[in-house]
Amino acid sequence: MTTTETRAAAGRLGRAMLPLALVFFSVGVSTALVYPFLALFLDTAVHASPLQITVFLVVSPLSGVFAASALGRLSDRRAVRRGLMLLAAVGGFASAGLTAVVRNYWLLLTLAVTGWALANALFPQTLAYARQVLVRDRPDRATLGLSALRTVFSVAWVVGPSLAAFVMKAGGFTWLYAFAGAMYAVAGLLVFFLFDSDQPQPKATPSGAADADVPLETSWWTLMATAAGFTLLQAPLTLISQVLPIYIGRYLGGDVTDTGLILGVCAFLEIPFMLGLGAITSRISVRTVVLAGSCCGVAYFALASTATAVWHLVAAQILNALFISAVAGVGISYMQGMLPRHPGRATALFTNSFPIGAMVAGPLFGVAQHFGFRLAWPIATAVCAVGLLLLWTTRPTPAAEPAVT
Repeated sequence: MTTTETRAAAGRLGRAMLPLALVFFSVGVSTALVYPFLALFLDTAVHASPLQITVFLVVSPLSGVFAASALGRLSDRRAVRRGLMLLAAVGGFASAGLTAVVRNYWLLLTLAVTGWALANALFPQTLAYARQVLVRDRPDRATLGLSALRTVFSVAWVVGPSLAAFVMKAGGFTWLYAFAGAMYAVAGLLVFFLFDSDQPQPKATPSGAADADVPLETSWWTLMATAAGFTLLQAPLTLISQVLPIYIGRYLGGDVTDTGLILGVCAFLEIPFMLGLGAITSRISVRTVVLAGSCCGVAYFALASTATAVWHLVAAQILNALFISAVAGVGISYMQGMLPRHPGRATALFTNSFPIGAMVAGPLFGVAQHFGFRLAWPIATAVCAVGLLLLWTTRPTPAAEPAVT
């Protein structure tokens, strides 16, 4: 690449990164406003029964998984990724706006499997778009760029819950969902006005068929085993987040402020760790970083199971933040590197691991509730270890293995 071409690529990348970061922030704020308070909304505002709440909390993420997967496949086959991002943003805007005023359970469930499911695809589609921009203009910094954008999403989650508490105090759930809808509107406007319509798509094969129509770069078994590994790594995070306030109160003599302290410390540490791990991948393979981070997760859950004071958990957040940064940050590049010509499908496989992991965490929470919440930590340790083992034993083929970028 000539000096002129290099400068042109750097200019394109610079112009693309700010809108991408703003979209990630908008999506992060909207999800941070809605998801932590969904069960509370259904219970207090909709007056749903426990069974109805359970059905909603299972059906909603499942619908999102199916929508993200379907749109991921479509975006790899057709040059429509920008259009799909707009569709997802509109889905989020309309669903949030209607949820602000609708209090009928069945209408809300219909919204969950339609508009909210479409909105769930915005995050993975934006990640796939970002991957293509980075690979086009700075392939040597693709992982670092994705980690930086994922960090913006984490920052949004640091801001979101506090903002949600303020908005709810001012105007209840009506204002909360209206604000979330506004964030989706901002994301949609950014995509419409600032994203390129000619985003590079997978090259055609010699026969003229799209890459999505030819065999995948990695075997189906390896892909599914890797996705299952990431799911098992994500499930303990949901389990422990549900258990943490109860565990601190019953076993460590703390209160809700201690829970906030622990979560805040972890979120704060994730920001430099994600950037640092993204930079390290210029020298160490993405796979090595993900596996090392997963080892930190096993160590964190094991050490936390022996905690006898709140400060023990606070100190252990170094390991937890490294774990989350490696899995949630660098893990995206790992899965995308397994399907370099299918970024939409790869990103959907990875992002779907979180809602599926959350569903796996439900029965595990029930077991811990029955036998004692201290048991949640050994359970989390075992599940995380199995996820690590799956990633360790399902090595991608040499041609598809995520490279050092």
